Formats: sequence, C-alpha cells, structure tokens
Amino acid sequence: MKKRLLIANRGEIAIRIIRSAHKLGITSVVLQSDKEPDALYLKYANEIIQAKDANDEKPIFLNATKIVDFALAHQIDLVHPGYGFLSENPDFAALCEENGINFIGPSPELIRNMGIKTIAKKMAIETGLPLVPGSEGAVVDAQVAKAFADKIGYPVILKASAGGGGRGMRIVEKPDAMERLFKSAYDEAVNAFGNGDIFIEKYLQNPKHLEFQILGDKHGNIIHLGERECSLQRKHQKVVEEAPSASITPEMRNQMGEMAVKFAKAIGYFSVGTIEYILDEDGSFYFMEMNTRIQVEHPVTEMVTHVDLVDWQIKVALGEELTLQQSDIQLNGWAIECRINTEDPQNRFSPQTGFIEKIHFPRGKGIRIETGVQNGSVVTPYFDSMISKIIVRADSREEVIEKTLKALNEFNLVGLKSTAPFCRLVLQDPDFVSAQYTTRWVDQKYTPEMLENDEEELIGALAATIIYAKEYLQIASNSTVYDDESLNMWVLNKRIN
Repeated sequence: MKKRLLIANRGEIAIRIIRSAHKLGITSVVLQSDKEPDALYLKYANEIIQAKDANDEKPIFLNATKIVDFALAHQIDLVHPGYGFLSENPDFAALCEENGINFIGPSPELIRNMGIKTIAKKMAIETGLPLVPGSEGAVVDAQVAKAFADKIGYPVILKASAGGGGRGMRIVEKPDAMERLFKSAYDEAVNAFGNGDIFIEKYLQNPKHLEFQILGDKHGNIIHLGERECSLQRKHQKVVEEAPSASITPEMRNQMGEMAVKFAKAIGYFSVGTIEYILDEDGSFYFMEMNTRIQVEHPVTEMVTHVDLVDWQIKVALGEELTLQQSDIQLNGWAIECRINTEDPQNRFSPQTGFIEKIHFPRGKGIRIETGVQNGSVVTPYFDSMISKIIVRADSREEVIEKTLKALNEFNLVGLKSTAPFCRLVLQDPDFVSAQYTTRWVDQKYTPEMLENDEEELIGALAATIIYAKEYLQIASNSTVYDDESLNMWVLNKRIN
C-alpha cells in the first residue's frame, strides 16, 4: 500500500519535502493554515487538510496534539516536521510514536538529550569531543555564575540549556553586568522554552561556526558529508552559508568529521543531524551542540556531494539501510546559499509584510532555487520572514562568489524589500572574499548607520532595471518568457547539478 506522508510545516521546506515524497512514490499531505490560506506549497501536495486554526492562539504547525489527531483521521503513516516549529520537540516525536505514526527524525530520547545542552555536553565529554571551558551543568543563580566567570575569566557567555536561535543567550563583558544579564537570559529562556536553566562558557572573541552533516540509519551505519561554514550571522541568525569551509585544512576536516561520527555512533544516532563546532582563531575547535533535524542550509551540502539528504531522511525512517559509505563521499566544487528574507536592511532589518507584486528568480546551470512564494503571494506576520533561498554551485570558491553575485543581481522582488541587496554587499566585501569573517563580523561591521546609506538602494534599483530590460528584449524578440506556473514547476522539479 502506498505510504502517506504528512508534512507538519510550510513554505519552501514543505515544497522540498513534497519533491522527495513524489520521487519516492509517497503520497504527500499538507496542512492548510487559515493564517496563510493561499500558500504556494498547497499547489504541489497530493492532498490538503484544512487546519481550521483561524481562532487558535498559535498556527497549526505548533499544535502537536491537533497535528496527530489530523494524522490519525487521515490514515497517515509518516510525519515530516521540516525545520523550526516542532522539528526538535521530543514530546511531538513521542506523541507520533505512541500513536503508531513514523516520525521522520531520531528517537524522542535523542531529540530530548541533544536539545538539553548540558546533557549533550556531558555525552560529548564521554566520547572525547573537546569543549569550550565552562560549567558542567546549569548554574543556579547570578552569584554562582559570577564566581565561575571570575575563575575562567571574562568575557563569558550565558546560554539557555534548552535554547536555540540566539534566545536565552547573553554576553557578559564585566562582573557588574552579570546579575542583570543573567536575569534577562533566564526570563527569555523561560518564555521561549519553558526551561530557565542557564549554563556559562568562556566567550571566544572571534570564532567561526562550522557544522558537520551527519547521516545514519537504524542499523548502526553512520557517515558524515563534510562541513558547512555558517559564520556569517546577524544577531545569531545565519545569513549566508557555504560548503565546504575555507577555514580548515583537509586534515582538520578528517579529524572533525571522524569525531562527529564517533559521537553520533556513541549515542546511537540515526536520521540526518549536524554536529556543531566553534572554531577559535588559533585553529582549536570545540563541540557546541547537535541539531537533530534537517537544516535550512542543507542544500549546499547536497550541491557539493550530490547526496539527497531529504530522500535519505525519509528512507531511513522507513527502515532502509544506508548504501553509502564514507569513502563514497567526495566534495565536488563549492556552494553558497543566500537566505532571502522580507526584511529592510536599511531600516534595522525591520520585517516586511504584504503582497509580492512580482518575483523573478535567476536561472542557469548550477543555480538552485528553493522558495515558498510566487507573484501575488502574501507575506503575513504569522511566520518567519524567509521566503526563498538562492543556492549556487561552481568549481571553486572564487568562481562561486562571482556566480552568486550574478544570480543575486538577476533576482528581483517588487512589492516588498528583501535582504538580497545586503547579501550582495557582503559577498563583495574583501573580508568575505578572503574568508576572514567570523560570527561577530556582520554585527561589528555593518552598523544600522552604515546600512542606511542610499548607495545600496541604488544598487537594488540598477539590478531591477537590468532584469526588466532583459525581459523586455525577450518579449520584443519573441524569445521564451517563463510565466509564473512554469517557473514554479521549475522550482519544484529542479535537480541538483
């Protein structure tokens, strides 16, 4: 009997999962939220369930009980959580399991253990992974945190044990700021995660953030697919990612990858996941955390390894044995992903909501588009502002930077402002070109005052003019012009080059 897969997510990741489901001969089922009734992903699913969440305090994608009830009522075999929302919620995974529904991801126990950073750190120590100097567990109050900071030296960073996305995180530069920042971190952690546990670490001044992609099955086979450079961040949120990283040697890659696999095997991990490292200026690296889901930036790994991670995520959940060995994984070329958010970089990245009058994506060999919008789509305030990802592959880092800039120049969005001009600005910066950027680089260099410069607006206007000119010439010469439907089908069917 044909399997039925419910996608408990929306936007571009829902379309991405639908693509894999179709390829594997699985019926795709999605949830239609009243908060986004005309979303693009609804066009590509085999079946739609009306969520009826108009009067709910939160959207359907955060309501575990309601999702499972829908799954049972519609004879669902598998649930894919995507990323964000309930993707790393162990209670949701357990609820699926208790009701005989196959949750596409690791076990609830693994999700819970890796989600609590103090437990994950303890497991990392047991398998020999290096850690940044810090507390072994949660610190009970600001006075204990201050005593620990006095011991290891300032600056230190406070982190929510159950945190993520920069929430519940505070940098403490000096002792007299500890009490205020500890309370701030604690309150945010309680509100965001329902868990106020805070631990403390030595704060590395100019680190890089690398993550190793892990893939394992339920038969004990685990491999890694190399690393992604995720240091280009603004306020702890990733902006641009690349694979591989220009910051490590092949020898370091082998060492870090082998340690990641060793850790994953030690905890009995299966499905996709990432081992997150922080890389210091002197080349030392430390375990930071493990993410137990598909990542937003997974396409750059797919582009350089030619391995479909979502396909394998589903196949592993169905019990298939991994046919790939570590020796099969070769990194071919370089890939960059730019996240396109509807935010105004010139106005402190304020969110943009409303109608997308027109959106034009770049096309060509080595360019991959993942998007959840089309002409006429409405960007609502209920969901994340990321509407698209532009992923580009080339044979070298130098070439992929040039090719990505060209793709960004061909991208055009009318109706709302986006972060595309900011991505262009960053990719042309000498620090990015020479791979000298760190996790603090964007926040230190690109101040609100600097981004208010009119020059960036001029760049965006020029790019739009070039695109409109190209389209006009195509029409005048009776060349092929892609309408919205054909473009969306291209997005859905695009293969990894």
